[in-house]
Amino acid sequence: MIFTLHDLPALRPSRRNLRWASGCVLMAYVALHLLNHAMGLLSLQAAEAALHGIAAFWHSWPGTVLLYGAAIAHIALAFSALWERRTIRMPLALLLRIALGVALPLLLASHLAATRAPYTLEGLDVTYAQVLRKLWNPDGWWQILVMVVAWTHGCMGLHFAFRQRPSWRRAQPILLTGAVVLPLMAALGVLSMGREAAARPVAISPPAASEATSLKAVVDAGRGAYAAFLSAFLLALAWRARSERVGQRTITLTYPDRTARVPLGWSVLEASRKHGIAHLSVCGGRARCSTCRVRVAGPAAHCPPPGPDEQRTLARVRAGADIRLACQLRPLGDLQVTPVMTARSASLNRLDSEREVAVLFVDLRRWSGLSEKQWPFDLVYVLDHYFALVGDAVHEAGGVANQYIGDSVMAIFGLEGTLEDACRRAVHAAKLIDERMRAWSSVFEKDFGQSLDFGIGIHAGSAAVAEVGHRDVRSFTAVGEVVNTASRLQDQTKVHDATLVISEFAAHSAGIGTSDADVQEIQVRGRRAPLGVLVLDSPMLRRLDIGI
Repeated sequence: MIFTLHDLPALRPSRRNLRWASGCVLMAYVALHLLNHAMGLLSLQAAEAALHGIAAFWHSWPGTVLLYGAAIAHIALAFSALWERRTIRMPLALLLRIALGVALPLLLASHLAATRAPYTLEGLDVTYAQVLRKLWNPDGWWQILVMVVAWTHGCMGLHFAFRQRPSWRRAQPILLTGAVVLPLMAALGVLSMGREAAARPVAISPPAASEATSLKAVVDAGRGAYAAFLSAFLLALAWRARSERVGQRTITLTYPDRTARVPLGWSVLEASRKHGIAHLSVCGGRARCSTCRVRVAGPAAHCPPPGPDEQRTLARVRAGADIRLACQLRPLGDLQVTPVMTARSASLNRLDSEREVAVLFVDLRRWSGLSEKQWPFDLVYVLDHYFALVGDAVHEAGGVANQYIGDSVMAIFGLEGTLEDACRRAVHAAKLIDERMRAWSSVFEKDFGQSLDFGIGIHAGSAAVAEVGHRDVRSFTAVGEVVNTASRLQDQTKVHDATLVISEFAAHSAGIGTSDADVQEIQVRGRRAPLGVLVLDSPMLRRLDIGI
């Protein structure tokens, strides 16, 4: 399966999950309508049969409560999120999605009046003959517009929610094709049914003229009330913005290279965008990623506690106590903030995504001593053979050897698949490297008069996977705490005279059984708290059974 339940958000109470669940209900409603229209390509009778089944659910009391409850919740949460924003500076695609969502209630009013309300209130049966009667008139283009706006808004919402997931990226060509083809098939289905109905007219029971007039008045009043609410909401936003500029209390955020003074109530991410400070934020400020995370220093009273959504995201990346999400943190006083993932403004769009990966570092031992005794071109041969050996092992295990620095190699696992699979493949690569390096060592000692040794470090966690560099010199790499820690664990193989030092988390994810006797607590440079690791020599590494 390309897209699994693992990709769905955790079903826990939170505003984000309520908004997500309500959006899924509305998206299902729109998708079923489009599929029903597309059935018209088969025949009017086939579409009619499907309509009875769909209407039986949505027109029932449970279906009605679910649909309108989801609509009310989604709209309320959307305006709540808009009210919390202090700036409209955001990616154009996100701004378009919000604009389409705000416009939908105005468009849907006439659609509901034309297709559902009369038949629900008067107890009439809904038929495609009635639906076509509403579509084949001068107002039919309005119904088409409603369909396009609702479908586009829903598809954009799904994309923003899942675009960081590997399974979503793998399925994206198929999903994009479906997102375009389904509305086209629905439009063609309506056209086909219209021609069929014109050839064989069907008698229908329209609502009474008085009822239709009353309903139109109600719809016009509802549309006017929403327009008035929207105008009042926009005026309130403008009034608040002016008040904050003129006299409201402000706070100072101190960045590594500058300070930013913003009104109380702004998030750190909004402050960065307002002052032109380069600040990564892939998910658009909804706590669905951790690319905007910052290290915070200052009085604890100035930091409100994180909400459920932020807590889950921070726990997912095992963030320290001083790490917060810039999109969620709204300081109550002056603070010092340092973005964990920094980038120049020009490079923000090059960020691919944040993924959970396993990172492997391997390093040759006594390279400096060998360099002193051998000719430079002999050293080129050694490095070339060493890089080929390690690169082939990584490739066979399903990873990408993306950096060759001096006598060190960095490899990434998990660009596709789960983190558990990535860790298993990283350990499998370590076993292959150990096996082949030991085989080469005896030949190397004969040729160069010196033994050959190496060390491997493996860690797993969340990293930003991106293309970095300057001008024409660019490379694909992973950036984050997991990379630094994997490199430090490789250094620890020298201290413990070991072949592999792997973090306890990566070992557990790979399915390696551990006990209290196996795990050692070591202090890793760059980390505040000790890290649990497994220290393995070559025989222990060869005995590991990881199921690959």
